[in-house]
Amino acid sequence: MSLNKPYVSVCIPARFGSTRFPGKPLARLCGKSLIQHTYEVMQGAEMVGRVLVLTDHQEIYRTVKDFGGEVRMVTEPCRTGTDRVAKIGNELQHEVVVNWQADEIPLHRGLVSDLVVPFLGSSAGMGTLKRPLSRSGDAHNPSIVKVTTNQQGQALYFSRSPIPFWRDGYRPSRMPLAYMHLGVYIFRKPVLFQFADAPSGILEEAEKLEQLRALEHGIPIQVWETRHPSLRIDDPTDLPVAEAEFLAYHASEPSEKSDKPAGLK
Repeated sequence: MSLNKPYVSVCIPARFGSTRFPGKPLARLCGKSLIQHTYEVMQGAEMVGRVLVLTDHQEIYRTVKDFGGEVRMVTEPCRTGTDRVAKIGNELQHEVVVNWQADEIPLHRGLVSDLVVPFLGSSAGMGTLKRPLSRSGDAHNPSIVKVTTNQQGQALYFSRSPIPFWRDGYRPSRMPLAYMHLGVYIFRKPVLFQFADAPSGILEEAEKLEQLRALEHGIPIQVWETRHPSLRIDDPTDLPVAEAEFLAYHASEPSEKSDKPAGLK
């Protein structure tokens, strides 16, 4: 398989409405909107042939157009970002589709490759990423979704609660405290449509996690581990911390200038 051939379409759902942070995709980080940072990292990632923002709001639409990105209005009601992607799935030329949440900002294109490359080398119909957690505060933070997998790397469960629960207390070892789930999904088109056609289940409604719909309806989710960092923005108070992390990461990685998001001078 040639790494230069595009195999994948990346869709970035970007809603304006958000309970904790209305207009979040338009928030500024180091001089550029969050949606632009995410879009530009997707461009040029290996095997990615198309990057497309899906939005329900004219201001986001205009912002993406202004920085030269490709964007589509999808205004009909959608339960989740993946359902929004499925709405235009038949218009995508690639048979593999990524749903990359607009507020999961990669600091390195290798994060995209950690999802796309193993998926294309597998028979999985749906996949996602995890990253080790080491701070107990993160494990107990409901904004940070946790995932646990079986020995073959398939998801057993996702939760806002700590999983696993260390009954006798956590003792640092080769095992991490927990794994954080990243808000990114990759699908083969038939599974994307199967997911979108399925009704929401009790688990999805309880945790407000769309991936639990797949597990409730018997759709396996393959999970790969990444060590590449990303920034997650949940509310406005996260922005100063994220900006400091953004600048510190790129200041410490001078050899990765070609992968540096375009917003950093």
